[in-house]
Amino acid sequence: MKNIPKSQSKSKVWVVENGQIRSRTDFLVTEEPLEIRLVSPAQTVAVTMRTPGADFDLVAGFLYSEGVIICQEDIQQMSYCVDSDIEAEQNYNIIKVELREELKPNLPSLERHFFTSSACGVCGKTSLESLKIKGCIPVNTNIKITSELILQLPTKLKEAQNIFTKTGGLHAAALFDIEGNLLKLREDVGRHNALDKLIGSAILSKEMPLNNCIVMVSGRSSFEILQKCIMAKIPLLCAVSAPSSLAVTLAQEFKVTLIGFLRENRFNIYTEAERII
Repeated sequence: MKNIPKSQSKSKVWVVENGQIRSRTDFLVTEEPLEIRLVSPAQTVAVTMRTPGADFDLVAGFLYSEGVIICQEDIQQMSYCVDSDIEAEQNYNIIKVELREELKPNLPSLERHFFTSSACGVCGKTSLESLKIKGCIPVNTNIKITSELILQLPTKLKEAQNIFTKTGGLHAAALFDIEGNLLKLREDVGRHNALDKLIGSAILSKEMPLNNCIVMVSGRSSFEILQKCIMAKIPLLCAVSAPSSLAVTLAQEFKVTLIGFLRENRFNIYTEAERII
């Protein structure tokens, strides 16, 4: 069995600068596939391109976001696949999940997720109705956050991005309490994966729901980013970049305060502005 893949790799590069060329060793973010397999029924439910590290968090977060599990106790066991018929180099790219026996996952609903890319997340159509079917309701919280606290979040997120500092090629999702303290951060080549890792970590640590927390992501807010936050009952989502139109619609429907273009000394509030003082 090969060693567990690392989140960063070394590469030789040639730097062209001021008309001169020189070689040096650089760090790249690692990108490898991760296959999620259920033990019973025996079926692959997703393959995603991810940055190795916090793989069990990623799996738990994905299954939670898709409504397969609702708590840590729904997962009996997770393990890397070491079956004799699997190539050794893939041992740490496959995770087998044994769910609670009573659980009957809706596998047809997961078919659109059979392959996800790190760049654009889950392939296939989604809708507001799909979230209502999963039992999602509007986020209910009385929290109030000052604008001064919101403006501090980008710096705190950036300072905690250890792998990004070396590679420059990772997305991040960070969880803050309502005092602005950083609780945890996850990084991944895929922005959806980073959020799944963050939520999955909270699930496995039995810290759900997250209805008194703030999440900040290093990229833009899409439908799928909002979907994951709604499933975790996160009331406030901040992003460095812009939201999509469907993300705003979703935030309105489920009462999530959505903030975009959070950088330097400004930000936009798209929904539920009354939570910001």
